[in-house]
Amino acid sequence: MKNTISLFIFFLAVVSYSQKKQTVDWINKNSILIEDANPNSKLLVFGQNTPAKFSNAKIFGFGEASHNTKEFFHLKAKFFKHLVITQGVRVFRMEESYQAESGINEWIGGGNGDINTIADNFNIGFWRSKEVVDLLQWMRNFNLDKSKEDQIRFYGMDIQNGENINKEIRRFIDGSEIEIDESLLSTVDSCSKKKINYNNPDDWWQLQIPKLTKLKQQILTSKNEREEYKSLIRSLDYLIGYTRYASYVKDEYPKSTELRDLRMFENVKWIVENLSPNGKAFIWAHNEHINKKGMYYAGSDIINLGRHLKDHYSEDYYSVGFDFATGKIKGHVVDKENGNHWKTYHIKKPFKRTYANTLNEVNKEIYFIDLNKAAKKGPGEFFGKKNKHLLIGGGGYQPKPLHKIKISKIYSESYDGLIFVKKISPAEYNLSVLQDS
Repeated sequence: MKNTISLFIFFLAVVSYSQKKQTVDWINKNSILIEDANPNSKLLVFGQNTPAKFSNAKIFGFGEASHNTKEFFHLKAKFFKHLVITQGVRVFRMEESYQAESGINEWIGGGNGDINTIADNFNIGFWRSKEVVDLLQWMRNFNLDKSKEDQIRFYGMDIQNGENINKEIRRFIDGSEIEIDESLLSTVDSCSKKKINYNNPDDWWQLQIPKLTKLKQQILTSKNEREEYKSLIRSLDYLIGYTRYASYVKDEYPKSTELRDLRMFENVKWIVENLSPNGKAFIWAHNEHINKKGMYYAGSDIINLGRHLKDHYSEDYYSVGFDFATGKIKGHVVDKENGNHWKTYHIKKPFKRTYANTLNEVNKEIYFIDLNKAAKKGPGEFFGKKNKHLLIGGGGYQPKPLHKIKISKIYSESYDGLIFVKKISPAEYNLSVLQDS
């Protein structure tokens, strides 16, 4: 009996090794080399081997396996530049607030500003990095000799912050002949200034939504023809989205999560339909927002931004995910005695029973996989079945307990393309070295 079991285990090991070797051999032959993570070098091999679906798409969602990684930021900047030059993309959308737009667009449009302070416009701290600021500098340089219609524009799509939206709404209404009940404007002020208490949510938010909706209806029926009219409605819609999101925080998970991504989709759709001259856009966000299947583990049925985009735009939406094997990565540590802080961890080898454990054996340091091709002509049993990957969210890398961040995914269902990086490092957040140019 023992000999039979031993033979069976040996047989399984041989089969597993053979399947893994076939997978690695196929990826070695069919993956597309990305020469380096330098954001200023061209995608030469990718440019010569671009998947047809990528070339034909209009909306490109680029994720990241973690929010604070240099190589992910650099590679996304590299692909954005490629799309600007080769496919005429001029709309850059980010997992960031609406309020960040005006200051950034003023500067990248050639206006006043300072490269050393432009990152202050971001409400999400992960973007206040040298890698992102360098990309904004590139946008500014690109725009300098372009007509306004041909310039790159920056747009936020997230709804987790209502700060200062009331000022824009009041500024428009004060300069118009629209008669608005002051109590409704007071509601705008209150919603904009109030922050969400995630630990102790309340019913206050829900009571404000009818008032904001009434204000919107008054504005819509005013038939105002000023150019700023659409911007006013957009500002108010962001505030309504923020207020509704805050009202959902107290409800059963994942109601607020799904609303957040639904609103991000609606915001992307509005920009594409109203402000993108060719209907094209680049989206910068986390893997879990841009993947075309849903949030978190396979089968969760939590509908995300990417799922809405794929359902609405079909083949016009192309989703690119990121994965990695080793390197240094930051994680937020909650420490009551010494204070909360960020710690740098070193992942020295890919974890067992993960996609990365196999992908790390490919003969390229950085590469792109056309998952549509892999599912049809390649190792479908690898990319088309559940496997583990690391879910690293806003709190960064959280290794204890590790099983909580090792979740199941089906890569061929989640993304159209995958970028794999063998070795990663933290983004640079010391902006004092930046020089204006």
